[in-house]
Amino acid sequence: MKKQIYIFSFIFIIASVVMQAQQVLPITKAEVLTKVSEENRSIKISEQEYLEAKADFRQTNGVFLPNITASHTGMATTNPLMAFGSKLNQEILTASDFNPNLLNNPGQVENFATRIEIQQPLINMDGMYQRKAAKSKMEALALKIERTSDYYAFEVEKAYMQLQLAYKGVDVLEKALVTAIESKKITENRFKQGYLQRADVLSVDVRVSEVKNQLQTAKSNVENASNYLSFLMNETSDVIYKPSDSLQIGHFKIINSETISENRSDIKAMKLASNAYETMSKADNMAFLPRLNAFGSYELYDDQIFQGDASGYIFGAQLSWTILEGTKRFGKAQKSKAEFEKSKLKYEQYVSQNQLELNKAKRMLTDAENRLNLTKLALEQSEESFRIRTNRYEEGLEKTTDLLLAETQYSQKQLEYYQTIFEYNYAQSYLYFLTKN
Repeated sequence: MKKQIYIFSFIFIIASVVMQAQQVLPITKAEVLTKVSEENRSIKISEQEYLEAKADFRQTNGVFLPNITASHTGMATTNPLMAFGSKLNQEILTASDFNPNLLNNPGQVENFATRIEIQQPLINMDGMYQRKAAKSKMEALALKIERTSDYYAFEVEKAYMQLQLAYKGVDVLEKALVTAIESKKITENRFKQGYLQRADVLSVDVRVSEVKNQLQTAKSNVENASNYLSFLMNETSDVIYKPSDSLQIGHFKIINSETISENRSDIKAMKLASNAYETMSKADNMAFLPRLNAFGSYELYDDQIFQGDASGYIFGAQLSWTILEGTKRFGKAQKSKAEFEKSKLKYEQYVSQNQLELNKAKRMLTDAENRLNLTKLALEQSEESFRIRTNRYEEGLEKTTDLLLAETQYSQKQLEYYQTIFEYNYAQSYLYFLTKN
């Protein structure tokens, strides 16, 4: 048994040295919130998704704005038709060019053409609806950024409280270890005096080892909570964080609502996404209608590069109507309608699921509040019981097993009390997150 105690003590000392070797950095919740809002990867991803949707929306400006292209083409030809047409465009035809021999067997003709083209959409109904759908998607992703930020603010609240709880656990167990070691000294003295048996000493030794193991686990919890905070803040350094304040009963401003608000950013985002699918369905139906586009071009011709002695222009309008494209358009319209119906069902499911979470969170808060009162009373009772048994044990009026039981119970009630504070604060924070607009 002594050999096992020495091994546990050695492991505990090594772990303590390793933890002390790591940098311990004090931090406040406000600092964590600031760093998470600036550096968190998930928030940055949602911002890039918004920029992507914004770029898609900007592409739909083509529904209103003209398409302008410019080109300069050079060629040489002996093709009769091309040669005659090139001279005609260059305005250099003479009567001799109508000689049948020259028309049928022309010499090489060089032609350089500069062309500026403009295409202006006039009526494009499916494009208009596609633009409207792209705008709804962009607005939905803007709301997603807001809700993602709210979610990670809630995660910071939870992670910071977990760190506070971990330090409370270390504090409780460090005091329990001091108490257990003191009890061990008293037990060994009384054993030497012949008042106790060897089994009593071994029982105390077991308790000391047990507390050391629990303390090591508590210190590991501190590291785990610190690592999670580092992850949220996108920090890569291996740092042990120490909260600037201790775990206490918190009070959050909670909106007393029986139903989930449709003004909540993620609910509004889901609604906008459903609207986007509805608009895309309308756009696919509008694709059956004709399109009206205006066009025009200005052209410069010459037999020398980058010259333009001759010029001409064309302008007009085109009404185009793709009457049948196999069954492709019908299938696309059916698919977009199904996607719209699916988005409505997903929206209703999401609202219903969040309503379920709201009801559950309210019950969780009520239960945590009740447990908080009960665990506080149990803590006070166990503390008094341990105090009485300690005094009686020092006077030789209490059994070792009863003292160990009282000391163990007191430590457990302290840990349970702090755990209940965490659960109570978490329930408030979660309820605030669910009711925040």
